[in-house]
Amino acid sequence: MLNILVTGANGQLGNEMRRLGPESKNRYLFTDVAELDITDADAVRRMVREERIHVIVNCAAYTNVDKAEEDEVTADRLNHLAPANLAVAAKEAGATLIHVSTDYVFQGDAHLPYDETAACNPLGAYGRTKYAGEAAIEQSGCKYLIFRTAWLYSEFGNNFVKTMLRLTAERERLTVVFDQVGTPTYAADLARVLFDLIEREAFVGNEGIYHYTDEGVCSWYDFAHEIARIAGHTKCDIQPCHSWEYPSKTKRPAFSVLDKSKVKKTFGCTIPHWRDALIACMNRLNY
Repeated sequence: MLNILVTGANGQLGNEMRRLGPESKNRYLFTDVAELDITDADAVRRMVREERIHVIVNCAAYTNVDKAEEDEVTADRLNHLAPANLAVAAKEAGATLIHVSTDYVFQGDAHLPYDETAACNPLGAYGRTKYAGEAAIEQSGCKYLIFRTAWLYSEFGNNFVKTMLRLTAERERLTVVFDQVGTPTYAADLARVLFDLIEREAFVGNEGIYHYTDEGVCSWYDFAHEIARIAGHTKCDIQPCHSWEYPSKTKRPAFSVLDKSKVKKTFGCTIPHWRDALIACMNRLNY
């Protein structure tokens, strides 16, 4: 039986992992900051040692992209130093660290999907701190799998889907950027991939960096339009706009489509199209 520590268990991905836990014969420990402060290196090492952890799944992160620009120190603690702590503890215990990263490590000026070997050049504080976290894990010498994902949403917490459901119900007109392209990713789909590879112990011998999003490509405008259509919020007139028309403290990647060939080949996972995944999520939200 494996002992699996899941950090950030109250977040979108962590909650989806929590939902899958009862399916397992392994022992899952779901923690958030109240149970384990992952910025406390000694606390992390103590828990990993005392609970005899075999696998750590780090779902914790500082994900407020705009606030990260104002408070990069806090973002760095959670996105860089905390993963470093987990990596050190994993190395000492001989455990494997599964860490979730982001498309924001890329500059976003490509025209073809980014594979795992593409050069990283983050545009802002969020991307910089997440990339520093990746580097700390790689340099630690621990066994690790890093999963970069993008445009994550679920029925848990705050996310684009829930925001659009609210706004398209409240407003007669809405503008959404059309010049940022990527792939919406239902957190339940990523959680299932991580859960299944742990259950099959497929993490053994498959260390490295992987990209995972749902299939397909769209702009935020396309995504918003589909959310409103499925919800039946047809009275809201959604119009496309440029990024420069939407004031933001953060420069976001214009193109952040991730190539998923490696994850499909390595783990044999079937990835749903983002539209089908969105319908599944919205069914859970009773739309």
